[in-house]
Amino acid sequence: MGTIIEFFEGIDPVWGALIATMFTWGVTALGAAVVFFFKTLERRWLDAMLGFTGGVMVAASFWSLLAPSIEMSARMGMIEWLPPAIGFAMGALFLFVLDKYVPHLHINFDPSAQEGMKTEWRSTTLLILAITLHNIPEGLAVGVLFGGVAAGIPEATIGGAVALAIGIGLQNFPEGIAVSMPLRRLGLSRRRSFWYGQLSAIVEPIAGVFGAMAVLWMQPVLPYALAFAAGAMIYVVVEEVIPETQQDRYTDLATLGFIGGFIIMMILDVALG
Repeated sequence: MGTIIEFFEGIDPVWGALIATMFTWGVTALGAAVVFFFKTLERRWLDAMLGFTGGVMVAASFWSLLAPSIEMSARMGMIEWLPPAIGFAMGALFLFVLDKYVPHLHINFDPSAQEGMKTEWRSTTLLILAITLHNIPEGLAVGVLFGGVAAGIPEATIGGAVALAIGIGLQNFPEGIAVSMPLRRLGLSRRRSFWYGQLSAIVEPIAGVFGAMAVLWMQPVLPYALAFAAGAMIYVVVEEVIPETQQDRYTDLATLGFIGGFIIMMILDVALG
């Protein structure tokens, strides 16, 4: 692990953000590749993995984003709770607006439960858009942390940024499965199911580089930007991930998955950050 951190310490943090989010995209592709070996996945395992995803995202929102935002605000002489509160609210509002206007369909939901603007788009397209929305705050969170490192902010460390990227990567594996498997059930070929499954995470490198560069251009916004990413991630967990795990009888497994994801992300951030 020390070698990984040393590698990122030796390169420009914007490039680091790109490499880290390419890694998270790649793990999504690995998850999507499971469709080449299995046509279906038992619902209980899918719910447990989605719960794990939610746990990682909630833990990352606090340990990697909100806590540094609070510390940073205090060091900069701001009211320590104000930038985190404003950023968190804006991040949630951003996802709320996207959720209301971008057509999408959550995993495991009936096509009649389509959200956003009404459209005649196929269920496959709507599923891909749902996970794409999910991935925007994840890429942004990694990029913002790397941007903070580039800006020389003490609360933003390479170790913390790497820990976040690893955590996001871990939870992207089940996300890749969660997209490709339903697409396969809808009748797509294995190759197309994989292609669209991995493609849903292409926004992560884009959002990551944007987040890193935005912080470099406007360093005082970093406390707001960290909290913004946290608010967007929590919105996704509460509005999308948790409801998807409550559609069947495996809610206990989903809860245990959530706890496991939270613990792993917490350990990563405390140990490396």
